[in-house]
Formats: sequence, structure tokens, C-alpha cells
Amino acid sequence: MRGTPYPTLGELLRRARATVAARPGALRLRAVGTSRAGRPLWLLSAGHGPRHILTVAGAHANEPVGGVTSLFLAERFAREPALLQESGCTWNFLLCLDPDGASLAGRWLTGRSGERPPGEGLPGEGPAAEASPTLRGYYRRFYRPAFAAQPEFPPVASDPRPVMPESEALVRLIDELRPVVQFSLHGVEVGGSFLQLTRAVPGAAVAYRRIAADLGIPLEHRPFDGMGWLAESPGVLVLPDSSPTEERDPSGFTSQATWLYAMRHGTVSAVVEAPFWSVAGVSDPRPVAEPRREVAEASEILLGRAKQLEAVVGELGPRSPETPEEIAHFTAARELMDIGPGVVDTWNSAELATTVGNSVSLGVAARRIPLRAAAMMRQALGGAPALDTLVETWARELASTFDARWVPVADQTELQIRTMLALARALV
Repeated sequence: MRGTPYPTLGELLRRARATVAARPGALRLRAVGTSRAGRPLWLLSAGHGPRHILTVAGAHANEPVGGVTSLFLAERFAREPALLQESGCTWNFLLCLDPDGASLAGRWLTGRSGERPPGEGLPGEGPAAEASPTLRGYYRRFYRPAFAAQPEFPPVASDPRPVMPESEALVRLIDELRPVVQFSLHGVEVGGSFLQLTRAVPGAAVAYRRIAADLGIPLEHRPFDGMGWLAESPGVLVLPDSSPTEERDPSGFTSQATWLYAMRHGTVSAVVEAPFWSVAGVSDPRPVAEPRREVAEASEILLGRAKQLEAVVGELGPRSPETPEEIAHFTAARELMDIGPGVVDTWNSAELATTVGNSVSLGVAARRIPLRAAAMMRQALGGAPALDTLVETWARELASTFDARWVPVADQTELQIRTMLALARALV
């Protein structure tokens, strides 16, 4: 697996079909719904046991690691059927929950022409096979939908917005399979790995820490993505019994996460985050002297850069996105430009930056949010030179400030595969 690049959406499906054709009966592929744009949602299944495990990949458009992880594990089951026969389970892989978003976000892999961009060092590609991708290359074609357009988070019943067909398909699948465990595979651009569990699983934290250590991947000492969750150990968060079933993001959008929905069937959901570029500092457990000062400095960076981006956009004069793709980028960028005060309020209301690791995580987030916004605004407004400069400058600064190191795709997928197998053994 060493040196394997992320597959594009088309490559993902072609490889899945080829694998099924090569091992008829061992693997099955079926469509379980369609996206807003009419793209099929493909489910790859291995084994024939009466109990089910579900893996969801591609929930966030900018996180392609889950798709290749799913393919690798499904291929392994086809080669070693005893792995599943012992558990009496069928393992199901939803290969990409948001194919519409992935078709836009995947351009950092292929470029607009359909060819992989030269000189950006994707692993396994020609003379640059040993080079690493750059944050600059990643963000130049970055796309992540606005919060309300992310299908893993359908709106609550009181929201007048219709539920996306991708969300409906996933909910139907959960109701059909009633999985013992549901894995949601995610990736974070810069930082460390962490695991979120909707219920404590004996031995999970120890196994997860060992897996990350074996691969040399740092754990987020105290991830703040789930600030209302209990930190069972460094890098492992568990949902409290009293936690609400609704999620509210900084934009104000309230949803019911599909990995919380599955709890009605007794399902344990596990969100597995793998970093694309790792930062060793996020795992530093040493306490900081002045946590409030650390939060204040991160807040100043976030709000200052949002203001800087606003000024650059204003200087470009009246421009409007025209194509559906430009509108999608603009909507998501505009949302990120506006959420700064809400994010800062959340940071100030929680006990954050108490360790060096958490302070580093805040520093990364404070830079990542405006960088994402600038990257998408650049594409929405036709690649204006001023925005191009901003994206390049901020991407380089993010990489250098935190000494971000590319994690080989093989290690990213191995982290997720080993974690899923360890949790499946514990639960099944």
C-alpha cells in the first residue's frame, strides 16, 4: 500500500467494480440512493453474516482518505474471508456519502483538465512519486460544502429545509442494516488523530493509542471538535450519557448527526480522524501557564485574518459567482468568513488551551478556518491574484509554523483499518 495516492471519485468506483468482478460472490456492489445531482451512492459489501458493520466514507468532500481505506479493507476481506466468517458479520462500505462535493474537492488530485497537476508531488505518480503533496497545492483547489450541505448532518425536524437525498439514503441504510457498529472515516488537513465514540468500548483507548504510536501519528491531546464530549484518554472522546442528540455548528445550523441517529438501534458509532499532515505538538500534554491568553491569541489570529480576507474581497470590487460550482464555493467561503465571532465565543466558554497540545490545536484551527475561506473565495471569484497570494502565503505559514509533515496515505489508511478491526473485535 506504500505510496498509493488517494483515488478520485471515478477511480474509486472503477477499482471497486474491478475488485468485485475479480472475486464474484466474495464482494457485492449496489446503489443505495442518489445524490442531489443524480450520482449513485455505492455500497460495497463483504461477507454474508447476519449481523452488520457499516463504514461511511466521504462524508466530508475534502476528506478522501476514507474511500481508499474502505477499498483496502474490502479487498483484504475478499482475500481472507475467514476474517469475517469468525465474527459472523457482513461488513458494508458506503464508498462516498457526498459524491457531488467530492467531484469538486477532488480537483486537487486531478486539476480542471482531468490530469494530475504537475509538480504537486502526489504519492505514486511518475517522477514525483517520492515527493509529498503540499498544503499550497491542496488549498488551491480546496472545497468543503457549507454546513447545511454536509449530508452526514441532516437538519432537525423543525428546520424548514428539506433533507438531502444523501442523508435520507444513509438513514435508510442504517435502519435496514441496524449495524452493531458504524464507522465514519474522516481526515483533518493539519494536526493529529483522534477517535470519537458514542459509547465507551473497553480496551478501545489502549488499542487506539498503540496503533497511532506504531505508525508514528500524533494524537490530539484534547480534541476540541467534540468539546461537550468526555476525554476518556488523550485522543479518545466518548459521548456523555446526558448529551443531546442534536449538533449545533458555529453558523447556527442545528442538525442530528447520522452517527447519533444510529444509537436508536443500539449501534456504537466511531468517528476515526486521520491527519493528512501531522503536527507533533498537538500531543504535548504539558500544562500552559495562561490558558486564557492562549485562547485570546488564537482568537485574534482568526478574527484578524477574517477581516483581512474581507478587505481583499472588498478591494476586488463587485463580482458575483456565476456557475453552480462558483456559487457553491462562494456560499461555503462566505459562511466561514462570518462564523469567527461564534467560534471565538465557543472557545471562550470552554476550558481550552490548558495543555500545550490543545493550544497548538487552537492555533491550527485559527489559521485553517480563514485559509479554507480564502481558498474557496479564490475559486468563486475567478482566481484573483490578490486571493491567490493570500492562499499561498497562509498555506506556507501554516505548514512552517507547526512543522506540518505529510503522512503517507498508506499510514493514514492503516490507522483507520487497524482501529476499525480492533473496535469490531471488541464489539462483535
